[in-house]
This record gives sequence, structure tokens and C-alpha cells, in this order.
Amino acid sequence: MKLTRRGLNVLAVAAAVYMGLGASANAADPAALEALRDASMEKLVLHPEPMDLGETAFTDFDGGPLDLAQYHGKVVLLNFWATWCAPCRKEMPMLSDLQTGMGGADFEVVTLATGRNPAPSMTRFFDSIGIDNLPLHRDPDQAIARAMAVRGLPTTVILNRQGQEVARLEGDADWSSASAKAILAALIDG
Repeated sequence: MKLTRRGLNVLAVAAAVYMGLGASANAADPAALEALRDASMEKLVLHPEPMDLGETAFTDFDGGPLDLAQYHGKVVLLNFWATWCAPCRKEMPMLSDLQTGMGGADFEVVTLATGRNPAPSMTRFFDSIGIDNLPLHRDPDQAIARAMAVRGLPTTVILNRQGQEVARLEGDADWSSASAKAILAALIDG
């Protein structure tokens, strides 16, 4: 697709509007975040109040114990996925790009393979789509997925700095969209 100078200007203005809205949105105000949503984020459900989570234990790739408390202080995009999930394969590169572009002291993409996902299959999945910057965490017994009422894959849960769920998206999404980035930036800045 070739963009004309006018098309590039329209994209630049749209990005500036999203970023401006993101900078002014109060993360505690779902209405302000709602204003940042467009069709690319139509499945994102913004909760009116942050929701405390139940059991949050899972494991690292080698089976060592982890839990979400270690991420307190950061906004976390927690993605539940599986090696057999075609929509997961589609969105994982966008999540990797988010981590590259926004990840750091204030934000992290955390991937969690839930259910039966043998370690070699997880590694092949990431290798086949060129992912090398996201964690290969596991929820083999679906304990955290059940505790967090994950109904299908992929499911993405956005956590605030206190580890509370503030938004959820069931199914795949365009995480490279200006809307997604503006919402996340507003939560990080909030």
C-alpha cells in the first residue's frame, strides 16, 4: 500500500490526537479510556472499577514458581495463549512489538501458555514467528486461567500497577493500533 503525502499527514494527525488523548486520560477514569477506543479495540472491556485477582500463581518455563505480585508497580498486559491457537499466532508478533516499543520499568507484556503446552512446542511456536523478547511462562493445570475466569484463547488482561484487573479482551486484537497504544500509554501515565 502506497501512502500519499496527504495520507501520511492524516496518519500523523490521527496519531497526535490519540497520543494527546492518551496523555490527558486519567487511568482511573474508564470514560476517558473509552474515548481512546476505536474499532481495533472494540472487544476491549474497560472495567468501571479495578478488580482484585484471585490466585495468581504460575510457573516459569522450567517449572519454577512465579506469581503476578512480582509485577506490582508496572502496568502489565497479561496474555493467555496456547501453542495450538491460530489467533494467538496472529497476535503474538504485535505483543512482541509492544514489549519492544513500550516495555520497561513501567510496562511489561507477560505471556502465559495455559493448558497442555509442552516446552518444546512453546519454543518452536516462538521461534517460528521470530519472538525472542517475551517470557515463556506456563499455567499447565490452568489454575490461574480458571481463577481469572479465562473462557477462551487468546485472552488478554490488563493489570494496573497494584496488580488489579482494569480491562480484558477476549480473542485476538490489533495490538499495533494507535488506539491500543494510546490506552496503554494512558494507563502507564495514570
